[in-house]
Amino acid sequence: MNVKFNERKAKIYSDRKEYIEKKCEKLNKYFGEEADATVAYSFNRNEHTVELTVSYRSFYFRAEETADDMLKAVDGVVASIERQIQKNKTRLSKKTRQESFAKSLGAEEVAEPIAEETEFALVRTKELDVKPMTVEDAIMQMNLLNHEFFFFINSDENGKYCVVYKRKNGGYGMLISKE
Repeated sequence: MNVKFNERKAKIYSDRKEYIEKKCEKLNKYFGEEADATVAYSFNRNEHTVELTVSYRSFYFRAEETADDMLKAVDGVVASIERQIQKNKTRLSKKTRQESFAKSLGAEEVAEPIAEETEFALVRTKELDVKPMTVEDAIMQMNLLNHEFFFFINSDENGKYCVVYKRKNGGYGMLISKE
Protein backbone atom coordinates (compact mmCIF):
# COMPACT_ATOMS: atom_id res chain seq x y z
CA MET A 1 0.00 0.00 0.00
CA ASN A 2 1.30 3.43 -0.93
CA VAL A 3 0.93 5.83 1.98
CA LYS A 4 0.98 9.60 1.51
CA PHE A 5 0.97 12.11 4.33
CA ASN A 6 -0.83 15.43 4.49
CA GLU A 7 0.28 17.49 7.47
CA ARG A 8 -2.17 20.26 8.32
CA LYS A 9 -0.41 22.85 10.48
CA ALA A 10 1.32 20.02 12.34
CA LYS A 11 4.39 17.87 11.79
CA ILE A 12 4.43 14.08 11.73
CA TYR A 13 7.82 12.84 12.90
CA SER A 14 9.53 9.90 11.20
CA ASP A 15 8.89 7.43 14.05
CA ARG A 16 5.16 8.27 13.91
CA LYS A 17 5.16 7.92 10.12
CA GLU A 18 6.67 4.44 10.49
CA TYR A 19 3.95 3.53 13.01
CA ILE A 20 1.22 4.77 10.66
CA GLU A 21 2.70 2.87 7.70
CA LYS A 22 2.89 -0.29 9.82
CA LYS A 23 -0.78 0.08 10.80
CA CYS A 24 -1.78 0.73 7.17
CA GLU A 25 0.06 -2.43 6.12
CA LYS A 26 -2.52 -4.28 8.21
CA LEU A 27 -5.02 -3.34 5.48
CA ASN A 28 -2.87 -4.97 2.75
CA LYS A 29 -4.64 -8.27 3.35
CA TYR A 30 -7.78 -6.68 1.88
CA PHE A 31 -6.28 -4.60 -0.90
CA GLY A 32 -2.76 -5.78 -1.65
CA GLU A 33 -0.14 -3.37 -2.93
CA GLU A 34 -2.54 -1.76 -5.41
CA ALA A 35 -4.23 0.55 -2.91
CA ASP A 36 -3.28 4.12 -2.08
CA ALA A 37 -3.74 5.61 1.37
CA THR A 38 -3.72 9.27 2.32
CA VAL A 39 -3.25 10.21 5.95
CA ALA A 40 -4.21 13.74 6.94
CA TYR A 41 -3.07 14.84 10.40
CA SER A 42 -3.91 17.95 12.37
CA PHE A 43 -3.44 19.04 15.96
CA ASN A 44 -5.76 21.55 17.58
CA ARG A 45 -6.31 22.32 21.27
CA ASN A 46 -4.73 19.13 22.62
CA GLU A 47 -6.66 16.98 20.16
CA HIS A 48 -5.02 14.90 17.45
CA THR A 49 -7.18 14.36 14.37
CA VAL A 50 -6.22 11.65 11.90
CA GLU A 51 -8.13 11.14 8.67
CA LEU A 52 -7.42 8.05 6.57
CA THR A 53 -8.64 7.69 3.00
CA VAL A 54 -7.92 4.45 1.15
CA SER A 55 -8.58 4.28 -2.58
CA TYR A 56 -8.72 0.90 -4.25
CA ARG A 57 -9.91 0.66 -7.84
CA SER A 58 -13.16 2.64 -7.86
CA PHE A 59 -13.80 2.34 -4.10
CA TYR A 60 -12.97 4.88 -1.42
CA PHE A 61 -12.87 4.10 2.28
CA ARG A 62 -12.65 7.04 4.64
CA ALA A 63 -12.45 7.34 8.40
CA GLU A 64 -11.65 10.16 10.78
CA GLU A 65 -10.76 9.90 14.45
CA THR A 66 -9.97 12.53 17.08
CA ALA A 67 -8.23 11.56 20.30
CA ASP A 68 -5.96 12.99 22.98
CA ASP A 69 -3.12 10.82 21.64
CA MET A 70 -2.07 10.54 18.00
CA LEU A 71 -1.46 6.78 18.22
CA LYS A 72 -4.99 6.20 19.57
CA ALA A 73 -6.40 8.19 16.65
CA VAL A 74 -4.37 6.12 14.15
CA ASP A 75 -5.54 2.87 15.73
CA GLY A 76 -9.12 4.15 15.60
CA VAL A 77 -9.12 5.04 11.89
CA VAL A 78 -7.57 1.72 10.87
CA ALA A 79 -10.16 -0.15 12.97
CA SER A 80 -12.92 1.94 11.44
CA ILE A 81 -11.80 1.07 7.89
CA GLU A 82 -11.75 -2.61 8.86
CA ARG A 83 -15.30 -2.31 10.23
CA GLN A 84 -16.44 -0.75 6.95
CA ILE A 85 -14.92 -3.67 5.05
CA GLN A 86 -16.50 -6.18 7.47
CA LYS A 87 -19.91 -4.58 7.09
CA ASN A 88 -19.81 -4.66 3.30
CA LYS A 89 -17.59 -7.68 2.64
CA THR A 90 -20.09 -9.58 0.45
CA ARG A 91 -20.69 -6.63 -1.87
CA LEU A 92 -17.01 -5.81 -2.01
CA SER A 93 -15.98 -9.34 -2.91
CA LYS A 94 -18.48 -9.31 -5.79
CA LYS A 95 -17.20 -5.98 -7.11
CA THR A 96 -13.46 -6.58 -6.66
CA ARG A 97 -11.22 -9.62 -6.69
CA GLN A 98 -13.45 -12.62 -6.17
CA GLU A 99 -13.45 -13.77 -2.56
CA SER A 100 -10.48 -11.55 -1.60
CA PHE A 101 -12.39 -9.95 1.25
CA ALA A 102 -14.19 -13.14 2.27
CA LYS A 103 -10.95 -15.14 2.58
CA SER A 104 -9.11 -12.45 4.50
CA LEU A 105 -11.97 -12.08 6.97
CA GLY A 106 -11.77 -15.48 8.60
CA ALA A 107 -13.43 -16.25 11.92
CA GLU A 108 -10.15 -15.83 13.82
CA GLU A 109 -9.83 -12.25 12.57
CA VAL A 110 -13.13 -10.98 13.93
CA ALA A 111 -13.08 -10.03 17.60
CA GLU A 112 -16.76 -9.14 17.66
CA PRO A 113 -19.28 -10.01 14.96
CA ILE A 114 -20.55 -7.10 12.89
CA ALA A 115 -23.93 -7.41 11.25
CA GLU A 116 -23.59 -7.29 7.48
CA GLU A 117 -25.99 -5.03 5.64
CA THR A 118 -27.96 -7.19 3.27
CA GLU A 119 -29.94 -4.33 1.76
CA PHE A 120 -29.68 -0.60 1.57
CA ALA A 121 -32.99 0.72 2.79
CA LEU A 122 -33.99 3.58 0.52
CA VAL A 123 -36.69 5.27 2.55
CA ARG A 124 -37.44 8.30 0.41
CA THR A 125 -37.11 9.44 -3.18
CA LYS A 126 -37.56 13.03 -4.21
CA GLU A 127 -37.56 14.67 -7.62
CA LEU A 128 -35.91 18.06 -7.91
CA ASP A 129 -36.05 20.93 -10.32
CA VAL A 130 -32.33 21.49 -10.75
CA LYS A 131 -31.60 25.03 -11.83
CA PRO A 132 -28.40 26.71 -12.99
CA MET A 133 -27.00 29.05 -10.35
CA THR A 134 -23.73 30.25 -8.87
CA VAL A 135 -22.10 28.65 -5.83
CA GLU A 136 -23.00 31.64 -3.65
CA ASP A 137 -26.66 31.38 -4.69
CA ALA A 138 -26.67 27.64 -3.93
CA ILE A 139 -25.20 28.18 -0.45
CA MET A 140 -27.74 30.90 0.23
CA GLN A 141 -30.58 28.62 -0.94
CA MET A 142 -29.27 25.76 1.21
CA ASN A 143 -29.20 28.04 4.27
CA LEU A 144 -32.68 29.37 3.53
CA LEU A 145 -34.01 25.81 3.39
CA ASN A 146 -32.01 24.89 6.51
CA HIS A 147 -30.53 21.83 4.74
CA GLU A 148 -27.12 20.21 5.16
CA PHE A 149 -26.53 20.03 1.39
CA PHE A 150 -27.91 21.43 -1.86
CA PHE A 151 -27.84 19.97 -5.40
CA PHE A 152 -27.63 22.37 -8.36
CA ILE A 153 -26.23 23.03 -11.84
CA ASN A 154 -23.19 25.28 -11.54
CA SER A 155 -23.40 28.13 -14.02
CA ASP A 156 -19.73 28.98 -13.30
CA GLU A 157 -18.54 25.43 -14.19
CA ASN A 158 -20.09 25.09 -17.67
CA GLY A 159 -23.29 23.49 -16.41
CA LYS A 160 -21.75 20.71 -14.30
CA TYR A 161 -23.83 19.09 -11.59
CA CYS A 162 -22.65 20.09 -8.12
CA VAL A 163 -23.48 19.63 -4.46
CA VAL A 164 -22.60 22.16 -1.78
CA TYR A 165 -22.60 21.01 1.83
CA LYS A 166 -21.89 22.20 5.35
CA ARG A 167 -18.66 20.84 6.83
CA LYS A 168 -18.50 19.57 10.41
CA ASN A 169 -15.62 21.86 11.33
CA GLY A 170 -17.19 24.94 9.75
CA GLY A 171 -17.32 26.35 6.27
CA TYR A 172 -18.70 24.74 3.15
CA GLY A 173 -17.59 22.10 0.68
CA MET A 174 -18.53 21.38 -2.91
CA LEU A 175 -18.67 18.22 -4.99
CA ILE A 176 -18.36 18.68 -8.76
CA SER A 177 -19.25 16.03 -11.35
CA LYS A 178 -16.48 15.14 -13.80
CA GLU A 179 -18.80 15.03 -16.79
